[in-house]
Amino acid sequence: MLLNIDNLHVSYGKIKAIKGISLQVSQGEIVALVGANGAGKTTLLKTISGILTPAEGSVSFEGKDLTKVKPFQRVVEGICQAPEGRGIFPGMTVQENLEIGKYSRSAAKDEMSDDLEMVYGLFPRLKERQKQAGGTLSGGEQQMLSISRALMSRPRLLLLDEPSMGLAPMFIAQIFSIIQKIKTQGMTILLVEQNASKALNIADRAYVLETGLITKQGTGQEILNDPAVRAAYLGTGAN
Repeated sequence: MLLNIDNLHVSYGKIKAIKGISLQVSQGEIVALVGANGAGKTTLLKTISGILTPAEGSVSFEGKDLTKVKPFQRVVEGICQAPEGRGIFPGMTVQENLEIGKYSRSAAKDEMSDDLEMVYGLFPRLKERQKQAGGTLSGGEQQMLSISRALMSRPRLLLLDEPSMGLAPMFIAQIFSIIQKIKTQGMTILLVEQNASKALNIADRAYVLETGLITKQGTGQEILNDPAVRAAYLGTGAN
């Protein structure tokens, strides 16, 4: 088991955002986490990344308890997140943003070149704009840059938080195509996404999170075809 979350509780003051959830992610999977705004999805990713500290329960990675492991050390361990809102450095060029992504490891010059070619191969548009300031990119291009920067750290677990948010349909299709391609190369992905249909169609397994609780779990197709999920998140009934 690559990632194991056991009886996790996370609070913001007196507000309980995560209420005793447990989930697992195995090597090589895409696991989708779907739910409405405020369900606790981003809170969970921030806890896995170490930005938030749980009140109770544990997060383990490759069998190691991460409770006292700082966020930057978790990146070194192999966990990296492309955050909601992209979080790029707008005044830095595309290539400078990407170089920041390898900060957690002492990459040799040839490794840096290999990694840049890898992400430019996935996102040719970024190679065309490598000297352009990140803040001048379109929303879709900034999302490509956010994912690419995370990949530069060579993670073993990639956390994606709402990668399609605010994007035009063309970019959404490209982003999900790239996620699938990354998975075929051996990457393990925990995907938080409001576009439930897109997420569940590419997920090996999925969890439904509602007000801090996991209410359903199964394969991506099982959750996609669940009448209650379709009614709540896909705008359709059981037909």
